[in-house]
Amino acid sequence: MNFKLRPLLNILVALGFLIFGCSSDKSETPESPAYTNIIFILADDLGYGDLGFLGQEYIATPNIDRLAAEGMFFTNHYSGATVCAPSRSALITGLHTGHTPIRGNREVKPEGQYPMPDSIPSLARVMAEAGYQTGAFGKWGLGFIGTSGDPSNQGFQDFYGYNCQRYAHRYYPAHLWHNDEKIILEGNDWTEKAVYAPDLIQKETLSFIDQNRDKPFFLFMPIVMPHAELAAPDDEIYQKYRSKFAEEKPYKGNAGSAYGPDMNISAYQPHDYPHAAFAAMVERIDVYVGEVLDKLEEQGLAENTLIVFASDNGAHREGGADPDFFDSNGPFRGHKRDLYEGGIRTPMIAWWPGKVKAGSSNNHISAFWDLLPTFAEIGGADVPDDIDGISFLPTLLGEGNQPEHEYLYWEFHEQGGKQAVRQGKWKAVKLQVFGKGERRTELYDLAADPGEENNIAAEHPAKVKELEALMQTAHSPNPVFGLYSEEREKLGQ
Repeated sequence: MNFKLRPLLNILVALGFLIFGCSSDKSETPESPAYTNIIFILADDLGYGDLGFLGQEYIATPNIDRLAAEGMFFTNHYSGATVCAPSRSALITGLHTGHTPIRGNREVKPEGQYPMPDSIPSLARVMAEAGYQTGAFGKWGLGFIGTSGDPSNQGFQDFYGYNCQRYAHRYYPAHLWHNDEKIILEGNDWTEKAVYAPDLIQKETLSFIDQNRDKPFFLFMPIVMPHAELAAPDDEIYQKYRSKFAEEKPYKGNAGSAYGPDMNISAYQPHDYPHAAFAAMVERIDVYVGEVLDKLEEQGLAENTLIVFASDNGAHREGGADPDFFDSNGPFRGHKRDLYEGGIRTPMIAWWPGKVKAGSSNNHISAFWDLLPTFAEIGGADVPDDIDGISFLPTLLGEGNQPEHEYLYWEFHEQGGKQAVRQGKWKAVKLQVFGKGERRTELYDLAADPGEENNIAAEHPAKVKELEALMQTAHSPNPVFGLYSEEREKLGQ
């Protein structure tokens, strides 16, 4: 090209844009925003088999089933831990339980749990630094108001819900928290039950979407249900299941479980119809998911929003819950507090219109600590160094260059101490790490035995030794949560 003509060409092009731009139809739909909103919906103690698209026969979950039909199902995804606080800690920090600071449910009186430090990267801070509005609505459990673990000190600009997971045992609490403000729920006084807290939290969740419809946002929805206690409003959902299950064996509770002057907040209320209550709670999660989808459509946000749905651990057996009746752990062995698959494998779904292939599934092996780098990459944020997570964005986009984990690791600090490692098809579970029972390591081939029915440790001693060595490598000493006997002695545990 004659470079002397380029200025004239630029002028002509500019005039063309002005002419055609002025004559264009102003009713045309504007281009989609350059950013992607991210919503992470976390159910609490929801089992792998509690969802309709995975075979649940008793409970209706049409909206979650829709997410799966229109999105991607991860068949090999794992929670951060087998109980609440460490699972959330792994999510927030991108570190597995051998490295993340919170490794157990440690209570603080009168309200709250042992706080996360604010000196390490957190998912919400990473997203906020990338220009996202950040909100958390539901159950926190990683540090009380004013501590380093306060949601505001972990990067959440807006928090509404239960700060304390012990208080979240009650669905009709006397108060919730909005950032550092205690919200008194009129009519709830630990004796009367007027306000169902999850419905109030859901209202605030939808309001957050409305308020941030013109900005990129990261919305964390740690829904309390279906964690015990078993409690559902007496509405058409509950009555549907009352009719379906008819008469039931009541859950009687124990001392201090009933609402009243002698109530123990951390206990679980008695319930005459526990199956109906549990089913209604799961369907209520599904209703909330449907309301989020409707809100995105209403605000024109569906095309630039990623929704990820998962559970924080496996199905529970507390407060009258009956996972055997509902087949809540599906094809897997174990429940909450187990490191078998039923305690940590979670039904994760990713819904991202136009980006994630509808009705797809994949067997990429991933875990909660992968969410931080994945969301950071989607949001254009810097991924922190020295985390355990690996972004699975290539899998979401159907690309073929997905990095894989060398192994996944979990540890659990109750019931004598447990450790588990998954390496490809191999899964090792070590029991009684510091307890008085028989210390042993079990080995399973998940490709041939996903239900972990056949312990083949005796047939593969070299593999057992290799995976036990990985357990040692993956665990770093922690000044609060000691796993090995010598650590616990130093901590006075």
